[in-house]
Amino acid sequence: MDIITTLMNLIGTPTLFMTLLFMLPPFYFFKFSISALSWLFPEDVTNKVVLITGASSGIGEQLAYEYAKRGAALSLVARREASLREVAERAREIGAPEVLVIPGDVSKQEDSRRFVEATVDHYGRLDHLVNNAGISMACAFEEVPDVTNLSPIVDVNFWGSVFPTHAAIPYLRRSRGKILVTASGSGWNPHPRMSFYSAANAAVINFFETLRIELGDVIGITIATPGWVESELTKGKIMSKHGDIEVDQETRDAQIGLMPVIYAENCAKAIVDAVCRGDRYLTIPTWFRVLYLWRVLAPEVPEWCYRMMYMTRPGQPATEALGKKMVDATGAKDVLYPSSLHTSEIKKD
Repeated sequence: MDIITTLMNLIGTPTLFMTLLFMLPPFYFFKFSISALSWLFPEDVTNKVVLITGASSGIGEQLAYEYAKRGAALSLVARREASLREVAERAREIGAPEVLVIPGDVSKQEDSRRFVEATVDHYGRLDHLVNNAGISMACAFEEVPDVTNLSPIVDVNFWGSVFPTHAAIPYLRRSRGKILVTASGSGWNPHPRMSFYSAANAAVINFFETLRIELGDVIGITIATPGWVESELTKGKIMSKHGDIEVDQETRDAQIGLMPVIYAENCAKAIVDAVCRGDRYLTIPTWFRVLYLWRVLAPEVPEWCYRMMYMTRPGQPATEALGKKMVDATGAKDVLYPSSLHTSEIKKD
């Protein structure tokens, strides 16, 4: 076995590298051709059935509106029923032929089965499943008194995509439908003070990468990894180290720092465009993709930058971070953050 491994190291490595160099030009020509056709002839979702989780606010709410503009019938899921009904009413006004509201908790398997089956029972089919529900955090791992306090982050961000997907696959097979999962750029570009959130999103990305292999072309899968986007998360709604949900805009400023926050409406449009084209991935904003190259080619550089801008000395609060001080000193958030993020008001129901 050691001899085989040694031979593979000596022969396999250069062989695989040379094969990659030989295959890249024709592969990218083929990929460009397919992409061009997808741009010219995107999927028409008129009267198709789209189930969206986490639809009561943020990206999920704007995804509902974007699908509604394109004439899709919607099934909206979240825990806050009153907020969902407000979103549903707006979606009807802008073009959705029908909107079904289903209160539910994606972190519970039975709830996920229930709202998927309720959607199919009502419409008779399911064409797109949009896994969008998520919650975040903003505290260093060492500061957490009991790590199980933060298990809801994994429950919602990871299992909250797995459970609906497991329930929906039989119906998506029938329609040769699509799955969209909204992960986060932190899944491949981990951000300090977000360890559980980054880990959950990395798990989501790898889970759906594996599922894409298993399902082949029967069900399309688009993985969206946005950067900072206008939402309740970027308003400061986070899970504290004690496991409580709170709104803390000072900590939010320390967490985002000088990074620009994009509008949720623009993000949602780009995501639905990508799904309708059949794209495998979407990272938005575009410049955020360059960070991936830094992570691969020079990982020490972004790590050093993150430590310098976002971390503090032991015992100091996050609000003492250099990035937070620079935001306060320059008033940069008036330019970098959408106006909706300047208030701490979030939907309660």
